[in-house]
Amino acid sequence: MDEELRSLAGRVRGEAGISAVEQVAYERLLATEDQDELAGVLIETQRPLWAREVAAFRLGCAGDRRAFETLVLLLNHREPQRCASAAYALARLGDPRTARAAAALATNALRTAYALHPVRLLTELRAPETVPALIATLRGVLKPHDPNWRVALACVEGLGQLRDKRARPVLEAALDHPRLTAAASAALSRLT
Repeated sequence: MDEELRSLAGRVRGEAGISAVEQVAYERLLATEDQDELAGVLIETQRPLWAREVAAFRLGCAGDRRAFETLVLLLNHREPQRCASAAYALARLGDPRTARAAAALATNALRTAYALHPVRLLTELRAPETVPALIATLRGVLKPHDPNWRVALACVEGLGQLRDKRARPVLEAALDHPRLTAAASAALSRLT
């Protein structure tokens, strides 16, 4: 069991409950190597969220595209740990739809508070959608007193890693924001 799966398993153990039936289901999801069984969990009715998350995570890390829709839903979840697990699995999934989905989530102005993990995933993917999405997201959060400074910081850091000159204007604008100044300066230095 790799570290990410171990972390996920520990987190959802409490959600799995203490009944014997739930404990058996929990252990089975962690132990099975049958991808069809895991995929079945994603479409069965009455399955709890923790079970769907474990199944989707394991399928995504194995490159099974049947996990895509569930992982995208989890990437947009209100719980940051679920988002982080989904982003990890999506990065390993290898589905060409992933970058478009992450870009759509990152640039959705109504969901900016949940955009941190889509932004980080986009940076990791380095897809054609990445730089335009990070620029658009950063522009949207460069308002005075915007509470989403962590999202803005992730955008600045991502643009610095990608070293795309199209980011220069928005990175220069980020210099005026105290929480972003150092990261924006470092990102700009990488563009030259």
